[in-house]
Amino acid sequence: MSEEKPRSIQAAAFEPLDPTAVEKKARIPASRWLLIAAVLLFLMALWFLLTARSLEISVVAEEDADLELAGLVLPFGDRFLLRSGTYALTVTAPGYHPYESDIQVSKDATQRQEVILQPLPGRLTIATTPAGAALSVDDEALGVTPLTDLPLEAGSRTLRLELPRYLPLSQVIDVTGRNVQQRLDLSLDPAWAEVSIASDPPGAELLVDGTPVGKTPGTFEILQGEHELALTRPGFAREDFTLTSEAGVAQDLGTVELTPATGVLTLTSTPNGANVSVDGEFAGQTPLEIELSPNTDHRISLSRAGYRRASDTVRMEAGARRARSVSLKPLLGDVLVKVSPAEAELLVNGKPVGRGTQTLSLPAVVQRIEARLDGYESSKRSVTPRPGLEQLIELTLLTPEAARKARLTPTITTALGQTLVLMNPLDSPRNEFSMGASRRDPGRRANEVLHPVRLERPFYFQNQEVTNAQFRQFQASHNSGQIEGNSLNREHQPVAQVSWQQAASFCNWLSRREGLTPFYQEQQGIIIGFNPDALGYRLPTEAEWAWVARLKGEELQRFTWGEEFPPKKAVENVADNSSAYVTGRVLNGYDDGYVVAAPVGSFAANERGIFDLGGNVSEWIHDVYTIPASSGVVTTDPLGGQRGDNYVIRGASWALGRLPELRLSYRDYGQAGRDDVGFRIARYAE
Repeated sequence: MSEEKPRSIQAAAFEPLDPTAVEKKARIPASRWLLIAAVLLFLMALWFLLTARSLEISVVAEEDADLELAGLVLPFGDRFLLRSGTYALTVTAPGYHPYESDIQVSKDATQRQEVILQPLPGRLTIATTPAGAALSVDDEALGVTPLTDLPLEAGSRTLRLELPRYLPLSQVIDVTGRNVQQRLDLSLDPAWAEVSIASDPPGAELLVDGTPVGKTPGTFEILQGEHELALTRPGFAREDFTLTSEAGVAQDLGTVELTPATGVLTLTSTPNGANVSVDGEFAGQTPLEIELSPNTDHRISLSRAGYRRASDTVRMEAGARRARSVSLKPLLGDVLVKVSPAEAELLVNGKPVGRGTQTLSLPAVVQRIEARLDGYESSKRSVTPRPGLEQLIELTLLTPEAARKARLTPTITTALGQTLVLMNPLDSPRNEFSMGASRRDPGRRANEVLHPVRLERPFYFQNQEVTNAQFRQFQASHNSGQIEGNSLNREHQPVAQVSWQQAASFCNWLSRREGLTPFYQEQQGIIIGFNPDALGYRLPTEAEWAWVARLKGEELQRFTWGEEFPPKKAVENVADNSSAYVTGRVLNGYDDGYVVAAPVGSFAANERGIFDLGGNVSEWIHDVYTIPASSGVVTTDPLGGQRGDNYVIRGASWALGRLPELRLSYRDYGQAGRDDVGFRIARYAE
């Protein structure tokens, strides 16, 4: 085999690549890029469609709404395609508040969202006839009519219009809202009635509740309710009457015959407090105004214990006024006053008359004699001198310690915790006074006959009315009841629904409990009389009640609060505005804060420290009911008859509100229990 010769490697020719040629080979055509982009967009859209959720947004509104969702959202008919997540939603519509909120889209395939748009306030224009009415909407005061463009939220609203002298008007309206203008024109009905009245002669001035409103004849607008009317004309007597008017219901009161005015005699005496009789009939005590029929002779007599009677004849012209003062001549009697120690100073009615034992010649009226000496308690006695008969008084002064034991305590407390206040008429500025009322007193009743009385015997008088809690210790089952859901039976309210017999029996029960001699005489549980010498508990006498309630110093009060009517502030619990649905007889414009009975002592006491004499509950009195005689004879410490069918009731109550009933001289009577009658207790001090 022959060997081959090796070949030599030959270098190949090298030629560099053309750079231009390389670039041209790597470039992708633009059409391909567009195709790739389209494919990507299609894939993305397909991915969105496959992963998106369908959301329906329902808008509750009466106008077409505009919706705006922030983010990647694809509207699709009445729905939106979007992926799950949180989106800001804005909804607007004419007449509605804009709605803005974030909504949460879950992974559920189909979802629904409801949006309730809140309407804008409506615009209300309201006018009234007459104008000037106070407008409130849903109890919110908004102004006085007419009111224009008043913004009110949509919905049912309660309007109330009030204007003095017109009936209030309440009305429910539907406010449209959405800035819609609405208008209301309303008429208010008058709260008065037209009342026609004439007088003979004409030209009398008509007063309504004390306010002049015009002259007769005429037709007057009088507000609805109960009113006190009066006709006055110079030279004629005042005519008073009560009118109940109903709004819109006209009344014709006809012609009122006026009576020629009486002459008025102002009579004073020295001293005051003399009993006055006119033509033999008791008329009152000086100082006194007396009405006398004109152009007629009248016999005027003045009498006072310890003084000579004075008489005269008087003739008055119609409507005339005259003043007369009479000085009474005293009747003197001798009083021998023995004083121990002998050096003690002696005083009569507060004026020094010397020292030691002496005989005094004094007017035959109550005299207050006092002996005093340093280091001793003063000693006081009252005596009525008698002409032609010498009397003896012995005054022995005691050391303070001895006097303290002998002295009556200013108050006592019963076994039930009741407080009774000592009343000593002889130590007061006045112990003789007139019960009843003058015929000239507006509201006077026929049983309020004027008659003089004198109190001399000291007594204790309960400062508050007996409560339910106190009475139930005597009768555990007692129930004072309720009125229209208002309880009368609470512990500290005054007891009610008790008869006179029950009240008197309570007094005897309490007397026996404390070891006192019962005042009332009982037979088989029935009160048949009384023992005037007993110091047991009893009901106050009518004279005691009147003295405690009416006397303020030397003056007799008409009401517990004074002379003005009606009272300007809450002074007693009587029938006020809040009691109108319980009792129709109310004191218009008065509010004492209680519909029925108040806790005892809720109002201010009088100057003697006694509560509720003019209100809360009327009170049983000890006396058998009678109409007093107008004889002018003074009775001392009267107790009335031993027994009778009816007993006196004094004082107003939560159920009474008319002028006649609120006067302190007002008298009522009965024997059975009543929801506005209770009692308080008293007893003699010695």
